[in-house]
Amino acid sequence: MDQINRVANFFKNFGDKTRLSIIINLLEGELSVNELSQKINMSQTSTSHQLKILRENNIVNFRKVGKSSIYYLDDEHVEKVIFFALEHINHIDGGNQNED
Repeated sequence: MDQINRVANFFKNFGDKTRLSIIINLLEGELSVNELSQKINMSQTSTSHQLKILRENNIVNFRKVGKSSIYYLDDEHVEKVIFFALEHINHIDGGNQNED
């Protein structure tokens, strides 16, 4: 796959509001599927499905603690992408934060 397709696939993860919400929640630290599902108000099954997509795209990773899967951002590049996106939004909004 060429570089343009790889970048496009990477950014698809940020274009989905559910996945973006998961990523932003993981910026604060590691969370279990149960904790994430409560934070994003989604079933654990649906949350697990979205996490699987993020895992397949090397956005998140997990470790097992007993029967629980604890998720975290795979590396600091994801955090930087979110930081720069928020910085850009604040810049074009003139510092005014608008939410949906």
